[in-house]
Amino acid sequence: MAQAPLVPLFAFTSPDAGAAWQAVNDGVMGGVSDGRFRITDRQTLEFYGTLSLENNGGFASVRSRPRALGLQTGDALVARVRGDGREYQLNLYTSERMRAFSYRAPLKTRAGEWIEVAIALDQFEATSFGRVLPGAGPVDPQSVTSIGFLLAEKAPGPFALEIEWVSVLRGGTPL
Repeated sequence: MAQAPLVPLFAFTSPDAGAAWQAVNDGVMGGVSDGRFRITDRQTLEFYGTLSLENNGGFASVRSRPRALGLQTGDALVARVRGDGREYQLNLYTSERMRAFSYRAPLKTRAGEWIEVAIALDQFEATSFGRVLPGAGPVDPQSVTSIGFLLAEKAPGPFALEIEWVSVLRGGTPL
């Protein structure tokens, strides 16, 4: 994939791997989307559910619980995923406690097909409540404490995203 080695960040090889993750859906704002996750017997994290636009809703997400991730300037995140053809967002959350704040980058899936997606940290945009915050500056890699996968398309209905692993491409350039 690239010259630099991949450093594992998240793998789902043990049944208790789910303890490091949590679902956060639009119910926090009155919506009724149902996003869940589980660790499968295939040793993957499956993020699935139903997206709803009712009650001003429209998002479902799963994210890792906060911890030091050890990201560095020049890193890229690489995830092996199998989706449903929808466009998800890969989110980075920082130790700063701003409400509804994250850095986002699009993650387009191919229905039923395993793909590896590489996104350089400098490709993530600062957002709050889904809106880009111009002038917020780039993400500080050392401040990232959590990553997540979000579905916020304006298309209600069922969804499914399976994640085999997430790694860091250290000092390399993604394809």
